[in-house]
Amino acid sequence: MIGQQYTTPQTIVVAGATGHLGMLIIQELVTRHAHVKALVRRDTPLAKTAPLEKAGAVVIPVDYQNTVMLTEALRNVQCVVSALSGLQDVIVETQSDLLKAALNADVPRFIPSDYCIDYTKLPNGSNRNLDLRRAFASVIDNTPIHTTSVLNGMFTDLLKDQAPLILPKLSRVIYWGEADQPMDFTTMANTAAFTAAAALDSQAPRFLRIAGEVASIRDLQRAASQAFGKEFRLWRIGGLGFLATMIRIMRTIAPARDEVFPPWQGMQYLHDMLSGLPKLDPLDNARYPEIKWTKIREALVD
Repeated sequence: MIGQQYTTPQTIVVAGATGHLGMLIIQELVTRHAHVKALVRRDTPLAKTAPLEKAGAVVIPVDYQNTVMLTEALRNVQCVVSALSGLQDVIVETQSDLLKAALNADVPRFIPSDYCIDYTKLPNGSNRNLDLRRAFASVIDNTPIHTTSVLNGMFTDLLKDQAPLILPKLSRVIYWGEADQPMDFTTMANTAAFTAAAALDSQAPRFLRIAGEVASIRDLQRAASQAFGKEFRLWRIGGLGFLATMIRIMRTIAPARDEVFPPWQGMQYLHDMLSGLPKLDPLDNARYPEIKWTKIREALVD
């Protein structure tokens, strides 16, 4: 591993531990012999905390607005890893509460809940959820804590259901814009493994960029054809301008402002990726060579 080697196991805190990504990060940290504290809200049911204990984490119920309680939970910790999911109240406000406690407890490193395309290259207003990550970045970058953001493009797992690009029943891959635009895809499992390695790496830089596979729409077509054993064809819906118009209409007729991932938010994400603006470069895949990257075809088969 690049970075400082510790003779004793490090203690890592994971916030957002009950989510799927949080659990995967905990499992990867335990595999790497870290001591893991899993932060959960005080009203979290046993059904959600029991799997964390089974995975090897110490579960710590907290009130994120109670700075004293949160600070005590972060004592003698080498890194805080956030896998929190939400809107302004979580990504900016709760993470800021977590950051304040980390600073009070003299935690040296912090990994915010980014796990996305390169929001640093996007204009404000192009993607609501990424605007929130940029807002928190402006907060944490004005503190002395050593910060590392893991940027992984789109979770490859979403291609199986939530990201409406590959349509198995119709044997089509739909898209807007150009079919040859390279995009970044990484499975949640690979992202979790890389994040765990970064959490244990005292020399990890401000941004780490990874892609399990860089693929265009034509590459998705080939991967789907191989995975499903039948020929998929391309279906161009229109240009990026048309997709932008669809997004505006969706935000008007179904705003769903309190939802983290309403349909128009996913469309914003696709628009950004298909534009090529947030393409990750350079990639840091080789930083932790023990990670075996899962290809899109393999993820579609699973």
